[in-house]
Amino acid sequence: MHLRQIALVASDLDSAVAELQSTLGLGEPFADEGVATFGLHNAVFAIGETYLEVVSPNQIGTTAGRLLERRAGDGGYMVILQSQDLAEDRKRIGKLGVRVAWEVDLGDAETIHLHPRDVGGAILSLDKMDPPESWRWAGPGWESRSRTEVSSGIVGTIIQAEDPEQMATRWSEVLGIESNGLEISMGRTRLRFVPIEDGRGEGVAGFELAVNDRDFIERAAAERGLERRGSSIKICGVWIELVS
Repeated sequence: MHLRQIALVASDLDSAVAELQSTLGLGEPFADEGVATFGLHNAVFAIGETYLEVVSPNQIGTTAGRLLERRAGDGGYMVILQSQDLAEDRKRIGKLGVRVAWEVDLGDAETIHLHPRDVGGAILSLDKMDPPESWRWAGPGWESRSRTEVSSGIVGTIIQAEDPEQMATRWSEVLGIESNGLEISMGRTRLRFVPIEDGRGEGVAGFELAVNDRDFIERAAAERGLERRGSSIKICGVWIELVS
């Protein structure tokens, strides 16, 4: 199990995509027509072998639209982890009473979305790919669109909670991975749980991005007048923590 993709939600897809692409030095995104099932349109950036998605509602009454209203603006939406044994994962979450909100098996990709009320913090998706190094959601030929000169990959997710320790414990149970206090480590990636500081309630507050050209990002952020906090910049309602 490891972190493979983060999804953000934006009221204006084009604006969010332009800001992320130009600030983080990303390649061209892929538009997945499959998200129309959820009343959305999207853009998926390949960053190394990880992926940053932005979704935006184009219909009324969507889960994403309700989240935008509840959290008063753009922000984090979904955490997608790659599973090596989805059948075993299903058994574990079933014993925990976690509901599957949506699922699909397309042959080369199988996914289950877990109900956020049963997990907390975000929609958690467990995905299995065949072959494992592929990633259907990034579209055909995503390797050629993956740019790593500036940003080299997503290495962590930051989730804010009323009780971070309790939520970390719950995610640990759901994933079958022991937590280390407020952190769940998964190889080179991790999940961090922090207190709510912005008054927007529980949710994905940010993510950690490994970078190769910090100066590029800092210049671009300054030119766009983006909000800064230490080594983090704010885009699409989330803090992006730059790590070397």
